[in-house]
Amino acid sequence: MDINLRTLPENYTPEFFYIHLRDYPDLFYVAEINGIIVGYIMCRVEYGISDFSKYIPKPARKGHVISIAVLPEHRHKGLGRMLMKMSIDGMIKRSLDEVYLEVRISNEPAITLYKSLGFIIIRRIPGYYSDGEDAYVMSLNLKTITNKNKFLNY
Repeated sequence: MDINLRTLPENYTPEFFYIHLRDYPDLFYVAEINGIIVGYIMCRVEYGISDFSKYIPKPARKGHVISIAVLPEHRHKGLGRMLMKMSIDGMIKRSLDEVYLEVRISNEPAITLYKSLGFIIIRRIPGYYSDGEDAYVMSLNLKTITNKNKFLNY
């Protein structure tokens, strides 16, 4: 929670963190350096319409990356990539169809990371964040990944 409060304007209650850790322990990870938590990722499973349905809407089991953060002094060390890969691996093991997330349109480092993992921009949501900034919804189709082992190598 401290990392969330220190790094993101969107903050969550202790109960919110607890529920996600309790219900999705295989999709909730922390990064530690010398026993100190320096980053986390929190995800959940949802049901909805596939972001990859072309003409006819199709139901999908989706992983949703709710929040990911790394302390500023520990960025650019591959921790965010590792956290994403671990969560995607958990989603693959759960046989989910796809994974999606929202990201600020100004957060170019995060967008670059997500694209490098195979995510694509699906749509833009105007005024998504409390400060009025737009968000991109980015998704990764887990059913079309041919080399799932690339997510197993953290």
